[in-house]
This record gives sequence, structure tokens and C-alpha cells, in this order.
Amino acid sequence: MTTITEQFIDCVCAVNYDTLPPAAIDMARQVTLDGIAVILAGSTEPLGVGRISTAYVREMGGHPQASVITGGFKTSMGNAAYANGTMAHALDFDNTWYPLNHPTSPTLPVVMAIAEHYKLSGKKIIEAIATAFEVQGRVRLASTGLKTGQGFHKPGTTGTFGATAAACKMLGLDKQQTLMAFGLAGSRAGSISINTGSMTKSSHSGHAARMGLECGVLAQMGWTASADVFGPKGFFDTFLHGDASPELLIKDFGAPLRMVEPGVGFKKHPSNYFTHRPIDAALALREQHGLQAAQIARVKVTFPRFEYVNRPQPDTGLDGKFSVQYTTALALLDGEISVDSFTNERRFATDIVALLPRIELNIDDSIPADFDHMHVIVEVTTTDGRPLTSRVDKLSGWIGSPLSREQRLKKFYTCSRRVLKDGAANQVLEAVEKLETLDNINGVMDILRCDGGGQ
Repeated sequence: MTTITEQFIDCVCAVNYDTLPPAAIDMARQVTLDGIAVILAGSTEPLGVGRISTAYVREMGGHPQASVITGGFKTSMGNAAYANGTMAHALDFDNTWYPLNHPTSPTLPVVMAIAEHYKLSGKKIIEAIATAFEVQGRVRLASTGLKTGQGFHKPGTTGTFGATAAACKMLGLDKQQTLMAFGLAGSRAGSISINTGSMTKSSHSGHAARMGLECGVLAQMGWTASADVFGPKGFFDTFLHGDASPELLIKDFGAPLRMVEPGVGFKKHPSNYFTHRPIDAALALREQHGLQAAQIARVKVTFPRFEYVNRPQPDTGLDGKFSVQYTTALALLDGEISVDSFTNERRFATDIVALLPRIELNIDDSIPADFDHMHVIVEVTTTDGRPLTSRVDKLSGWIGSPLSREQRLKKFYTCSRRVLKDGAANQVLEAVEKLETLDNINGVMDILRCDGGGQ
């Protein structure tokens, strides 16, 4: 009898560029550009995620196969995938979708590393991205016991399978090799949510990227593993104690592709997505009423029960990315959220320290904790007693309310200008927007490597 794993791998192997719908090709371009942008900005993460991960892979050495973005050097494909994947998630600015997952940061670095080393075409890149996204989405759907903000963090678990799928497509593995790669991925998956707020969280995407690439390369060389990683005693039973729906791996696979429907969410702010509704509500209040710090007596944020982002006094600026209280304070005081909002200097500035104790997180159990259906209310009471209220249901950039091209380009340039001059950024943009026509992406990687000619 054919196993569910074999049926899934048949679906994976069947994905082909020539049968991809135009919407998937366009989305692959969009996620590539967004992924590059957040890696560039991630290399400048204030606490040093980019600096340390780049220094680490340089110290480890490796054949010069693929570029470390902004690093100025090449290293092995695996090391490059690790560093670039870590920087892709360093700011929590990488895209996500439903059910919540980070589809780009564990997968795009694999695609870029293999594409650069073997000089593979833009069409092959798009095919691999579409496959990786579908695989990651399917494993996430089937993993019904994988709870948001609890236990295992998605990029290191379901993201590892997406990264493996990317490697299999880029390397041109056959069905048997792909089965072996996925079996090996089951022994490479891992990452725990307790590390949220530390540098380690971003390394979950880097680890997944490196492990996915390793799984593909080893399988290509003849490595063996279980041929039924999603069967009895496999991934679902081991990680989720059987709380899973394996049939969702294959049900309507690619019909439509999940990167098309429901689609992909692109973040406007470099922080955890659950903080975005309070941020937008606070920004709206500040703009509508011209609020100044001296006018704010107290703040109440009405929010669903989700302790992951209930951090009234974050330990560091990085930890502040996962704090509703801190990000709401930033929005009210600064009128914007940027990469530099999460430095330790900003976290412990006098005005932030003064406002944080006056922000109350009011948990309302009647609000669904499901990200797609939740809402938040931010209420500011002014020093003269006025109650000012803003409610946010739907987020711009989330599924069903996509960012416009202008908004996406603004994000790209905001991120890229931290590292690249506009001329170099323009070259990257031009290439990615015609990705399917490129013979290879080596010219793009030469710019992104930043070893002298690209800045």
C-alpha cells in the first residue's frame, strides 16, 4: 500500500515551473524581493545577530560556494544558508501566512545558495520557492497539535521540511532521493519557543535552512533514512503525540497553491505579527489626535488571551519585539516602528521607562486568539480625562489585504538603504522583478555580498 508520505512526495516531485499559474510566479518574485530586503536589514540587527552569525560562519570556513549577504565573502552552501537564514529572521520582519508560519526565512536562503553555486536559472528558483512554500504550508496544516507561541517554534520544525523541499527541487532529486531527504529532515527538525526574545529565535530559520540543504545534498549522495517520516512513529507522533491530520498533506495539494490562496502576509513593522494591530491602533490615535507624551495618563490594550506577547517589561530591545506593551509605547511616542526601535538604548530611554508602567494589557477571552479573526482595542486616557479609542480588525499587509507595490517597494528601500546605495538596490530590484528571465542570480549575489562593488 502506498503510504501518505509517498503520496506527499509524489506531489512534491510533480511541481513544475511550466505548470505554475502566473499568480504563483508573481508571488515568488515578491517573496524573493521581500526576503532579500529583510536579510539586508537583518544584517544590521542592533544586538548583533547579523554580525555574530556572519563572524561565526567565517570562522568555521568552507569552500567558497555561496555568498553570505553583506558579509563580503563566500563560504560553503550550508554555512551561507545558515547565516542568511538567521539574518532573514533576525528582525522578525520576514513574511508569514495562515496558519501562522514563516515561509521565506528557512527556504529562500537554501534556494539562493544552491542557485549561486550551480548557476541555476530564475525559473528553477521560482519552481523551488513554490514547492517549498506548499510543503511548509501543508506540513503546518497537518500539524494540528503545533500551537502558536508554545512548544516548538515553526521555522525549526515545519520550516525544515520546506527547506528540504527547496533543496530537493534545486538539486533535481528523484522520488527515492526525495523520500530519503524528507526522512532525514525528520531527524533535523527542532527549535523551542522558550528562546523567543533572544538571538536564538532567529537562528531557528538559519538552522532549518542549513539542515534542509544538508538533507538534500546527503540524499543526492546516497544517504538513507526512513521512507515514511509522516507515518506511524514518525514526525507527527514524535513531535505532536499524534495530534495531527496527515491527510491534509495531500488533500488539494497545489489546487490552488497556498502561496496564491490564501496567500502570503507581508509585514509593515519589524516585530512579532501579534503586536501589529496594537501598533496600528496606537499610530492611528497619535495621528488623529496629535497625541504627545505629556498628554498620556494611561493606556489600555484590550487583547485576546495570548501570553506570548504579554511582556510588560521586556529584558532587552530585542525582547521588545514580542511585547504588546513596548511596541504600543513606541507607536504612541515615536509615531513609527523601525529597526532602531529595538535597541537597548531605546528600550531603556527615559520616556519609554516612564510610559511602560502605565500600559495595561486587558485580556478579553471573548476575542478569538486566532490571528486571522482577532481584533484589538487601544484606549488612551489623556491627562485631562478624555478617553480616545481605536479598534483594529483587519491588518494592511495581511492575507486578504495585501500591500500595494508602492508599499512593498518602500519596505524594500527602507531595508536595503541600511546597507546598499540606491544604484545597487535598483539593480537588485530590476533583476528580481524579471526573475524568470535570468540565466542565473550570480550577478545579484555579487551585489548582495557587499565585497566592494555592490555598495
